Amino acid sequence: MGENIGTDLKADIKKMIIDTLNIQDITPQDIEDDLPLFGGDNTLGLDSIDAIELVMAIQRDFKVRIDDQNLAREVLKDVNSIADFIKSKSE
Repeated sequence: MGENIGTDLKADIKKMIIDTLNIQDITPQDIEDDLPLFGGDNTLGLDSIDAIELVMAIQRDFKVRIDDQNLAREVLKDVNSIADFIKSKSE
């Protein structure tokens, strides 16, 4: 997965979110790039445990480190912010 930085990156991130969190009844196409991942209405509705799992999955799958909680909060806002972070660390 980590070598696939490019047009498929956002699709890979969406698939990783679904697979890591074992989300049922949703496909990568159902997740908008700018859909907030955390919070109440009009979000994916993830929680703090999901955040920990996502950080570990991003580090494992994309070989980038997220070293502090404030950074994680910024990175995990939506698929766009995750993709931007991965791209910035892969350049």
